Amino acid sequence: MACRISELVIECADPERLAAFWSEVLGYVELVREDDGSIEIGPPDAGTGGARPTLVLSPSSEPRTGARRMHFDVNATDRDQDAELERLLALGARPADVGQTGEESWHVLEDPEGNAFCLLRARLQAL
Repeated sequence: MACRISELVIECADPERLAAFWSEVLGYVELVREDDGSIEIGPPDAGTGGARPTLVLSPSSEPRTGARRMHFDVNATDRDQDAELERLLALGARPADVGQTGEESWHVLEDPEGNAFCLLRARLQAL
């Protein structure tokens, strides 16, 4: 038996803001709000433990130092990459320069707190 990723935890200064951003990006909804300020978001009607991992946005007052060692890759499900890039930028994502050449088939972006993620070219089927 192998493991499966059930949730990803992101420590952040403003869980409310990041929960709203990532909910729009991924089509997620708020599942749980904890007394410590953490907000868990996930696919509608799936709850925790479903086929797609949930995100837990956990408040942290610790300053972030340096780049994170992990990032998300996302793919559009209902539009092409250019249209999805426009949508993500309108939601508050911003382009990030991590040394790309300009020849890549993906776009490197940052969420509102500066966490890098990539928008890949391939369109995936929605789950």
